[in-house]
Amino acid sequence: MTHKLYWDDSHLSQFRARVIDPGSRLDSAGRRIVVLDQTAFYPLGGGQPADRGKIGQFDVTDVQLADDGTIQHFVSGDASFSEGEEVLGVIDQQHRRQVTQQHTGQHILSQAFFQLFGAETRGFRITDRVAEIDLALDATLDEIPIAIERAEDIANAIVFDDREIRTHQMSPEEASRLPLRKESFVSDCVRVIEIVDFDWSPCGGTHAQRTGEVGLIAVRNWERAKRMLRLEFVCGVRALDDYRRANRTAAAIARRFSVARDDADDSVARQFEEHKALTRRARELAERASVVEARELIEATDEKLGRRIVSQIFEGRDLDDLKLLAHRLAEHAATVALLGTCHGGTARLVFARSPDLSLDLSQLMRAACDQLGGKGGGKPDFAQGGGTKTGQLESAIAVAAEACSLSK
Repeated sequence: MTHKLYWDDSHLSQFRARVIDPGSRLDSAGRRIVVLDQTAFYPLGGGQPADRGKIGQFDVTDVQLADDGTIQHFVSGDASFSEGEEVLGVIDQQHRRQVTQQHTGQHILSQAFFQLFGAETRGFRITDRVAEIDLALDATLDEIPIAIERAEDIANAIVFDDREIRTHQMSPEEASRLPLRKESFVSDCVRVIEIVDFDWSPCGGTHAQRTGEVGLIAVRNWERAKRMLRLEFVCGVRALDDYRRANRTAAAIARRFSVARDDADDSVARQFEEHKALTRRARELAERASVVEARELIEATDEKLGRRIVSQIFEGRDLDDLKLLAHRLAEHAATVALLGTCHGGTARLVFARSPDLSLDLSQLMRAACDQLGGKGGGKPDFAQGGGTKTGQLESAIAVAAEACSLSK
């Protein structure tokens, strides 16, 4: 079993150790698996990502805990060690600091929710940019934002108090007498993290020595997931990075509206309402224009065998406009509309017919889309589809038009 130096000191950045396994095994990526007698590298687990760094001159790209209790270091490059050799391990401190801030922040935020609402933390994970916790919180959609702000206030008050964080290693019996926030399932040595006068929690991860190291704790987003409330939050360095990104976005939007940053939301709301009004007006005008355009197309199309077949290709035409025009054409008696457009490297088709005809346009659409290298379908009186063979658009419509003229 590898001695866990990070249990004793989460701030340890360099250490010396003896090589137990010099890398006789390789993983699927060709990395050597090196085992030391002791290590400060934290292995992947408990929602916390593995540490990064170096052993000697070689990069440690992953760390995992094996079933036998040894910690395996996955070392890139042509690593060469000897059994019993003393090596220097160096932890990537920037990565460790970020992860330690998120993990300690999780303890604080989870306890804040537990104190306020009795909401237990059922899941936790740290990703590349944020951390997430899953809470058993029973609250309405209107109550959740208020609950989050209350928990944030308590959590950040603990951070600003700069309280001491203590690490204890004890037997399960000793741990059972403590006010643990969650149950420990370890059967030998239990490691307990104490935030003075606030939280007791069994945990094997890396943590700060004082709460002030965590920095600001900020919830970025939330959602309902598997009957849980999933919170996305950031702490410390990540909170600063997140603020900078959010501030740049807010400032850029404000500049577009020529207003102060804090007035941007009102400007966006006004612009949104104006856009909705203009969209409604544009749709009304499009409806009127489609009636006129349909009548002009009908007048320009000769009637053959008691029906008109309007076939037309519109370059770059919006698909919604094309469907609108097809419906207007189908309002005329004994009329079939076979319309096409090319947009964004894709050919689009819309077929429609008047109710007094019995053509099955869904079959015609599937045949036409085969020529376009795509798919399509619909109902007997209205169908749509498309494909990527834009050069075949004219041919596809011509074949459909011939089928319509031959059909009884």
